[in-house]
Amino acid sequence: MAEENTPADAEQTLPAAGEAAADGAPPRVLNQDEIDLLLGFDAKEEVDKTSGIFAILDKALSGYEKMPMLEVVFDRLVRMTAASLRTFTGDTAEVNLISISSLRFEDYLNSIPLPALLVVFRAVEWENFGILTIDSSQIYSTVDVLLGGRRSARPVRIEGRPYTTIEQDIVKRMAEILLADLSTAFDPISPVTFQFERLETTPRFATITRPNNPALLVRLRVDMEDRGGGIEFLFPHTTLEPIRELLLQMFMGEKFGQDMTWEKHFTKEVRQTEVELEVVMDEKEISLGDVMQFKVGNTLLLDRAPDDEVMIKCGGVTITTGKAGKMGENIAVSINEPIRQKVREQL
Repeated sequence: MAEENTPADAEQTLPAAGEAAADGAPPRVLNQDEIDLLLGFDAKEEVDKTSGIFAILDKALSGYEKMPMLEVVFDRLVRMTAASLRTFTGDTAEVNLISISSLRFEDYLNSIPLPALLVVFRAVEWENFGILTIDSSQIYSTVDVLLGGRRSARPVRIEGRPYTTIEQDIVKRMAEILLADLSTAFDPISPVTFQFERLETTPRFATITRPNNPALLVRLRVDMEDRGGGIEFLFPHTTLEPIRELLLQMFMGEKFGQDMTWEKHFTKEVRQTEVELEVVMDEKEISLGDVMQFKVGNTLLLDRAPDDEVMIKCGGVTITTGKAGKMGENIAVSINEPIRQKVREQL
């Protein structure tokens, strides 16, 4: 009788993962532990989003770290916003930059608590949009300050209550001030005008790009003595694409791959370089056989009169025209027109 294989014996005969069996069977399928290790999951511990598939997916969201000028822009924004809010509210206001991070647009919309007021603004020169979000604490604090409310602890957020018309008008005025400061902050990099587009109370109605597209999120914290809240600016990466090269600068005014001293020296030397000019009276096509029969004393007939224009060439390129003549004992050419613009661009 043939002996039956036990389950333990069967496992020992299985090929390793990715290796085909000797009889042509398909490769062994990964078990659950191997899949969890590949994806970065661990049933006993919390999910590690810095390894496995999460590290691969989030790699594309680290683009803001390659744009050093963004921190310079938002640092200017913090200083200007603090002064503007003090003027707007008449109260002491301190603004701090909390974080600059990248995330997917859909993730940001899902993270907004309700009720919410989202300001959709337009970058006119860049022909794209962004979102400004002012949280409930900041809205209620601003309303209290402007309408003479008492100074107390942070106002309690009323769950589920929609914002009134007065609160929406105050948010609109505050958003216009913040957008004006943001336009000024970007001026040293690239002049841009941020315009108030609309006010939305439902996040899904504030969709300005595809859900999976990456976006840049800037979080600010506003403190007005014992009250305040948060302000967030969201820029889809497509919005910042027109000035991406400028944001890649390490410092203001940097020019990649250029050395002004070397450029000036190179320009000076080029202007002093001697070039050979050719004056062509006429061009005529003849066969190679006729050329081979040339003899001393032969005459070539040209379809040119003494007063006709001649072509002046440099390196085989016609740069201008003139008329041939004589000055003293030398043959001279009088230039009729300046060097052609197309030739200047090529040179």
